Amino acid sequence: MLDQQRVQQMDINILVSIVNMQIRNEFSSFTELCRFYELNQSQLSQRLASAGYQLQAKQQQFTAA
Repeated sequence: MLDQQRVQQMDINILVSIVNMQIRNEFSSFTELCRFYELNQSQLSQRLASAGYQLQAKQQQFTAA
């Protein structure tokens, strides 16, 4: 479903929705999601941050800053 190339090319709103849904439904954390899909956690965080989204660690969810 997710790979590094798709992460870089996907519409940012769709990407944040997928990431949040996956964390909520399939994984216990953002780190676990990145490990499973072999994604560069730092690059994905930076991509989302460039659009104004920040990871809320307590909720394990990306929200608009």
